[in-house]
Amino acid sequence: MKFEDIEIEDVDFEAMLEESFKKEESRSGDLIEGTIVKINEEDNQALIDIGRKNEAVVSLDQLRDEEGNVPFKEGDTIPVVVTGMRGERPMVSYDLAKKRQAMQEFLTEYDESQEYIIEGTVVRKNKGGYVVEAGGLEFFMPRTLSYLSSKTDPIGKKVKALIIKVDKEKGSVVVSRKELIERERAKVQEVVEKLMESKEPTTGVVKKITSYGMFVDVGGIDGLVHYSQISHKGPVNPAKYFQEGDEVKVVALDYDKKKRHLSLSIKDATPDPWENIDEILSVGDTVEAVVSNIEPYGAFVDLGEDLEAFLHVSEISWDKNVKHPKDYLNVDDTINVEVIEIDKEKRRLRVSLKNLLPKPMEEFSRKHRVGDVVSGTVSSVTDFGAFVRLEGGVEGLLHNQEVSWEKGKKAKDLYQAGDEVEVKIIRIDTDAGKISLSRKALEKSPAEAFAEKHKVGDIVTGIVKDKKDFGVFIALDDNVDALIRTEDLHPFKFDEIEKGQEIKGVITQIDPKNDRIRVSVRRLERQEEREALKRITEEQDVSMTLGDIIKDKLQK
Repeated sequence: MKFEDIEIEDVDFEAMLEESFKKEESRSGDLIEGTIVKINEEDNQALIDIGRKNEAVVSLDQLRDEEGNVPFKEGDTIPVVVTGMRGERPMVSYDLAKKRQAMQEFLTEYDESQEYIIEGTVVRKNKGGYVVEAGGLEFFMPRTLSYLSSKTDPIGKKVKALIIKVDKEKGSVVVSRKELIERERAKVQEVVEKLMESKEPTTGVVKKITSYGMFVDVGGIDGLVHYSQISHKGPVNPAKYFQEGDEVKVVALDYDKKKRHLSLSIKDATPDPWENIDEILSVGDTVEAVVSNIEPYGAFVDLGEDLEAFLHVSEISWDKNVKHPKDYLNVDDTINVEVIEIDKEKRRLRVSLKNLLPKPMEEFSRKHRVGDVVSGTVSSVTDFGAFVRLEGGVEGLLHNQEVSWEKGKKAKDLYQAGDEVEVKIIRIDTDAGKISLSRKALEKSPAEAFAEKHKVGDIVTGIVKDKKDFGVFIALDDNVDALIRTEDLHPFKFDEIEKGQEIKGVITQIDPKNDRIRVSVRRLERQEEREALKRITEEQDVSMTLGDIIKDKLQK
């Protein structure tokens, strides 16, 4: 209801009250005693002897108790009020009689030196106003004292009103709602003016908490503390910090007279920590914090002093595969964090949890060395290799080149995420945070197997598999390849060599560690020449010796 909708007229309340009850009195009659002559359940009525020619009639519904029974019997005396005639038979009301009796009792005990405020319901309109029922009594409220809008139906509306006139002889009471409302307005205005003039914090009591803020009682009036005016941290959920009945310090921000809306602030009643943030915190400080909220991208932590900081998901753990902060933190957890950023202009604080935890790479490097064989789980597979999660949450790279001795095999051909794998550490770079792994280092290379059966200088035959600018690769027995460099192909011409062609050469190098074998055709030619010359020399030596023997014998 708006005050501008209220109709106010200057009227003679005395005359209006007289007029209001005059008609009812002439119609209703006096309060009298009647005797129950007959109770007729079939007709749902009782005949009452009120000393007239004909008995009066009253509905049994007025005589029934809460359980629906009639607690009276024929011959009982009850109070009634005559309400009219049906033909020659008078009609009486037991309900109205009870109300008249209750009002008489109230008026008997009424003390004019005291102030009475009733709280009741508007039950009907009356000439010049309304009838308000409160505690079984009916009071008259003139329309001009009701502050009820004529644009809406007030029947059924609950109201508070002040008793302003009592007529004990006529049994009537006049009440005013307007008086209470104007008193309340004056009180509100007085409290608001005091609050707005003084910017000093005042104590209030939390009356109601909502999603958008909370209502606080200050000096008997309610003001709204918006959720953005609760903390210097920014907008917060008031239910996390307060309960109904809590006492809080507030200052008044604004008052909308038209809407009668008082805006309050809790944060303005407390010092702003950001004004002296440099005295409170420094980058690098370790502070205790309480987890206040968790989101997929990080967590918000309460540092105390009305300060809140953000803990990004990447600052929770050294593990690079943190899926959700909830896997590591719970709301209300108390943790130690390191301040890593203070942005005074943007009022932003960032902290780190992982900076206070041991670095997994350093822990790993203290426990392991290059050459150690370790077990891990494949965390992801890429085009260039597989990442393997090792002890302490660190990851190592198993490059495609270290996956298998079999040519052309890649990590994605052999592994998928979740596979358990045993690998050998071939490099640890603590500064760069990188670990290189090898699977093939755990197996005997084809060159090693070949070296067990062959040695440098052996003559071998292979089939051309591939041609490069620098030479030709041939496939030897035992499923190994060997390289013949271009300069070692003589007497073959590079351009004339074709894939599938058979070539014979001599082994010039076996490198088991790097799985390399070198073959030379040129050296084969030289080696064959040397072997032929050796044979000729040996044959010549033998021939000269026999000749000398024969010659010596002939001479003898």
